[in-house]
Amino acid sequence: MNKNDFNHFTLQPELQEVIRKLGFREPTEIQEKVIPEVLSGKSVIGQSRTGSGKTHAFLLPLFNQIDTNLEEVQFVITAPTRELATQLYDEVKKIIRFADKDQQCTTKLLIGGTDKQRMAEKLKHPPHIIVGTPGRILDLVKADAVSIYKAKSFVIDEADLMLDLGFINDVDQLLVRSKKDIQLLVFSATIPQRLQHFFKKYLINPVHVKIDDHFSPEAMEHHLIAAKHRDISDVIIALSKTIQPYLAIIFANSKEKANQLAASLQQRGMDAGVIHGGLTPRERKRVLKDIQSLRYQYVVATDLASRGIDIKGVSHVINAQLPKEEDFYIHRVGRTARAGMEGTAISLYTEEDLLLIDKLEQKGLTFTYFDVKDGEWQEAKPWNERKLRKKTTTNMDKEAWKQVRKTNKVKPGYKKKMKMQQESIKKRLTKKSKYKK
Repeated sequence: MNKNDFNHFTLQPELQEVIRKLGFREPTEIQEKVIPEVLSGKSVIGQSRTGSGKTHAFLLPLFNQIDTNLEEVQFVITAPTRELATQLYDEVKKIIRFADKDQQCTTKLLIGGTDKQRMAEKLKHPPHIIVGTPGRILDLVKADAVSIYKAKSFVIDEADLMLDLGFINDVDQLLVRSKKDIQLLVFSATIPQRLQHFFKKYLINPVHVKIDDHFSPEAMEHHLIAAKHRDISDVIIALSKTIQPYLAIIFANSKEKANQLAASLQQRGMDAGVIHGGLTPRERKRVLKDIQSLRYQYVVATDLASRGIDIKGVSHVINAQLPKEEDFYIHRVGRTARAGMEGTAISLYTEEDLLLIDKLEQKGLTFTYFDVKDGEWQEAKPWNERKLRKKTTTNMDKEAWKQVRKTNKVKPGYKKKMKMQQESIKKRLTKKSKYKK
């Protein structure tokens, strides 16, 4: 029996057929480690980056245990954004369809932006699987439109984003209304300290599965361009003349900066979309539809798009502003080089970003330094190299000057003599410095 395929998981034959129709040949690292634990009924904390295959790491074993004879909610799957919840729901429906269980297995998507009363009507016959955002599920549970008390498993996807967006309290309220021994499956790219407190409250001896990020896959290139006080949109316009992306996401650090950058690029003739958490659900839906229909080649976005929305076909990630933390860089560039595609990350950097770049290099990333001039890539030296060399020289000058013998009597040519003396001492100090190295 081949240990590298899905056969050794003892999944039901119909699920093996689903896996074949999905086109999966070998489990990803997180699937290999999480599926057996979920099948055995254990609670799991899974830590891995976007695109690691975690969705099917929990969906496949949950479907394996579903009892279609019971008319009750058996699994609750929560996500922090409507887009993510909809993507999860689509995957659930795909598995139902591939398993030929359309008539027996039922699922409902519970998200905001839809009529609550009509949704409550549809829940008169409880679905086996609920997928949705915590706030809307909680509204319907409080209104007695649906009960999750008999659910066997509860999934919290993108838990750290759930925390950042302030929805962890809604999750907390839902778990209060669940069985005490419910199987909890938590997936998160990072585990902030505040999440640890949440875990201690609800998880007893969970299985921790952490998949180390593959920071620099062979198919991924990481380029750095010194901003040098230039207008960011000027640099991006110059970049657009040298690259031909299938789809490029341009990341900014705030909604305001994303709007400003998108407007500036549009004024310069670039048809760029913009997406961030400040848009209304209707606006976000429209932009996503435009992206999927390939209306835009460039999309300006905040970190919501690096985690909360799955945008397919991204060939380039451009950091108009580098994030403040390493994890966010990894999430951003994780939008590209997926499913075997090649990927390129291009980041504009300033002196403030040097510490982050150093930390990423320590974690194994290899950066190449470039600039764009006259529509062509040109190799460049790190922006701070000359500055560091100048600083070293200045320090050496100061040290040499300290050792110059000063005289009280000023004679003609004294400045020249003292300068020569300083240069002589500096040479000696430089030789000594090299010898020490």
